[in-house]
Amino acid sequence: MRDRYQSPLSERYASKEMQYIFSPDKKFKTWRKLWIALAETEKELGLNITDEQIEELKAHADDINYDVAKEREALVRHDVMSHVYAYGVQCPKAKGIIHLGATSCYVGDNTDIIIMTEGLKLVRKKLINVINELAKFANEYKAQPTLAFTHFQPAQPTTVGKRATLWMQELLIDLEDIDYVIDTMKLLGSKGTTGTQASFLELFEGDHEKARKVDKMIAEKMGFKACQPVSGQTYSRKVDTRVLNVLAGIAASAHKFSNDIRLLQHLKEVEEPFEKNQIGSSAMAYKRNPMRSERIASLANYVMVDALNPAITSATQWFERTLDDSANKRISVPEAFLAIDGILDLYLNVVDGLVVYPKVIEKHMMAELPFMATENIMMDAVKAGGDRQELHEKIRQLSMEAGKNVKQEGKDNNLLELIAADPAFNMTIDELKKSMDPIKYVGRSKEQVEEFLSEVVNPILEDNKDILGMTAQINV
Repeated sequence: MRDRYQSPLSERYASKEMQYIFSPDKKFKTWRKLWIALAETEKELGLNITDEQIEELKAHADDINYDVAKEREALVRHDVMSHVYAYGVQCPKAKGIIHLGATSCYVGDNTDIIIMTEGLKLVRKKLINVINELAKFANEYKAQPTLAFTHFQPAQPTTVGKRATLWMQELLIDLEDIDYVIDTMKLLGSKGTTGTQASFLELFEGDHEKARKVDKMIAEKMGFKACQPVSGQTYSRKVDTRVLNVLAGIAASAHKFSNDIRLLQHLKEVEEPFEKNQIGSSAMAYKRNPMRSERIASLANYVMVDALNPAITSATQWFERTLDDSANKRISVPEAFLAIDGILDLYLNVVDGLVVYPKVIEKHMMAELPFMATENIMMDAVKAGGDRQELHEKIRQLSMEAGKNVKQEGKDNNLLELIAADPAFNMTIDELKKSMDPIKYVGRSKEQVEEFLSEVVNPILEDNKDILGMTAQINV
């Protein structure tokens, strides 16, 4: 296969589990399950279909004769009818009742819904496991002070664990969205060529109640709550838009996380995993590039842009059916799932192996903390009898001088020494240094982490404990 294009999503990024969900084998086996469900439903509603015919269909549900279907498709140029023919070759007794009353969209569209739903459930499973790993990380570092950043400029301190809750919060929003979409996925059912069920009304000799029951019974047999109440020949392509928008939301959350990790790795405060024999650069042997986080960002860009495909397709459908959705749909939907699968595997792998460097974090903190402690210093000086307005102006001037020393002279921050030397403050350097404990400036960060985990995250993890424990291996 080296002489033709192969998708990197399959070769490098997506798991075998997600690849199987969107494989031809899964697709065509689902077609046969749908044909069995249709035959059973029609029998139960009184059509002349025997148990023997249904048992014959079930006996060949999984052993698909692909060679026969391929040969037939070359002749008739129709994939569904080729597989109807191939199934009939294996099931001569049931040959005449396969696909009875249905259109191609009965197997095609219902299978798409089933496959997307299974894909969403796997995405959800991985999302929960990423949240679980982030929860462990947040709890471990809930009291580790670190500089916060606004505009990537040093700001009032937070903790490493509190920052991780921000990553989790976005994933929890994604989880709410994916749960809603999974819960509201509906099959197309069997609605006929323009959605009117005319063929079933004919099969059941004008019995509207029986024709109406077809969809409900098929949905139950296939494990769904319901079918779309109305449709044209296809289910509304807005469903694809909704599904890929959820995936794009997860991609955006992962991208944000990867940005933060890459910036923190530049600061040498936090690093993603780096294996013993890993090469960071072909030219610069010392480098430890954040390639996993960069790959998350790269794949996330793809998923976010790919979400436009089903939106445009949905917007441009004509009346009850056009076929300009097909080629786009069979590329954009599976590849979005394969890409988000790769993203979540990378996310899980990175969080599971994050390395934190408290000494570097402390060094950066202490270089900036004197500026952030000035309000407390000023209040202490006022309590000792100083004038608040005068002290504010002095601190402003001394801060400018210390900042100049750092930026223009390349010296250490000497703001505390400058304040100690000013008699207006009446404070010694030792007294000032006592105010330099970073934990005094992180507010409720530790408590917020504890409350967030206990009140929000842990109940979700407890409800999903049966799917926890995943690990992720990346290919390259």
